[in-house]
Amino acid sequence: MHIAIAGNIGSGKTTLTRMLAKHYGWTPMFESVDFNPYLEDFYADMERWSFNLQIYFLNKRFQDVVSISKKDEYIIQDRTIFEDACIFAPNLHDMGMMSDRDFDNYTELFNLMISLVGMPDLLIYLRSTIPGLIAQIEKRGRQYEQGIRVDYLSNLNKRYEQWIEGYKGRLLIVDKDNMDFELEPKDFQHITDRIDAELFGLFPFGEE
Repeated sequence: MHIAIAGNIGSGKTTLTRMLAKHYGWTPMFESVDFNPYLEDFYADMERWSFNLQIYFLNKRFQDVVSISKKDEYIIQDRTIFEDACIFAPNLHDMGMMSDRDFDNYTELFNLMISLVGMPDLLIYLRSTIPGLIAQIEKRGRQYEQGIRVDYLSNLNKRYEQWIEGYKGRLLIVDKDNMDFELEPKDFQHITDRIDAELFGLFPFGEE
């Protein structure tokens, strides 16, 4: 079973992944951030490093999905391969931060990869406004993120909403601005109740 968490930068994906993995005993699969060789350079010069960064993420995410497909267990993943190709890369291309040649190359590679893997069994989308994202980015204090442009976050948010609107798989949307699942147990329980209903029916874990 493959459960994935999607959302913009600073929406709380890693925190929720960690909490759900602990709650259910699922195996977490986290996004490569701290050991990413391109991320800091990218935020300093997006146009120069956009293609390198997106290829790095695409490679790592494809490895993750292939690994998930071979496991007979519940896996919860922090961010999906679809977000890279449907949101981040097109956004960089439209902003003039990725050339037509690089974007076409990237898209062809993604289309090949996605033909070999399936969609998540459940996608959890963390919806957040720009002020909420900025507050969380400032709170976690990653130095390389402090220079993220507001228009960059805003464009990503618009693309997330467009992607979610047309998403065809099983979907659960969490309004992050109106709950604090990290600090409020009732908010976290609200999420797990909805997951239980989606994955296991009205009563979690086969209860009748």
